[in-house]
Amino acid sequence: MQGSILHRTLLQPRSLREALTMLRDEGPLTPMAGCTDLYVALNFGTAAETRFLNLWTLDALRGIEMRGGLLSIGALATYSDIIRSPLVRRRLPMLAAAAREVGGVQIQNRGTLGGNVANASPAGDTLPVLAAAEAIVVLQRAAGTRRVPFNAFYTGYRRTVRRSDELIARFEVPAVPGRQWFRKVGTRAAQAISKVVIAGAVGKEVRIALGSVAPTVVRATRTEAALSSGASVAEAQRTLMEEIAPIDDIRSTADYRRRVAANLLARLLDPRP
Repeated sequence: MQGSILHRTLLQPRSLREALTMLRDEGPLTPMAGCTDLYVALNFGTAAETRFLNLWTLDALRGIEMRGGLLSIGALATYSDIIRSPLVRRRLPMLAAAAREVGGVQIQNRGTLGGNVANASPAGDTLPVLAAAEAIVVLQRAAGTRRVPFNAFYTGYRRTVRRSDELIARFEVPAVPGRQWFRKVGTRAAQAISKVVIAGAVGKEVRIALGSVAPTVVRATRTEAALSSGASVAEAQRTLMEEIAPIDDIRSTADYRRRVAANLLARLLDPRP
């Protein structure tokens, strides 16, 4: 059943300051921007929210630039913005690779990095990249700003530490040492929800993050520690298969996800192109 727009309210702030004031004084409000997920829920009648805050026109939440040695990516940066950005391609190429596999061109033009993170799906394609990159989520409210390490942002399935009066303003990403790698496994290369998605960096240390294998995106810290202690690829694969907690669902099985994750780990660790 399609969702009705009756009895729904849309607020249109003219500035970031006004948006934050509305969140504080007129909430609860659901922030919206590209709406690539929200419109699906509205169309199927599964969206419980009735009051929305439109952020799409707020240029203060866009922009990709360097700030104090950190790559700063605005929450409203679209996948197309990310793909085209020379800064992202140079500093965080695995994010550009993830952006190229999110939906089709239409979705890439509308979908935003902040929306993918706020949606909190464990299958979000960009989430393992931000986890492996040890990004910081910058949360802003009328009373001030706070910074949350990305790997502490999720508290459970589709749950985050964001307060109802806060917006994701941007992401701050330090330099990522080593060779970066991203891979999504799904029914198709794009326009399909991932069965397993992985991002990592291999240098003096190894960073590994995966999606679609647990209730939230996960850093494979036990596997990273095993590799740092000199574990072989096969030993690391066994550790990873024990560390993740995939489920059987309509897209795949837990056993398949474990085996694919182990195979992807071997690919990540292979120094050959």
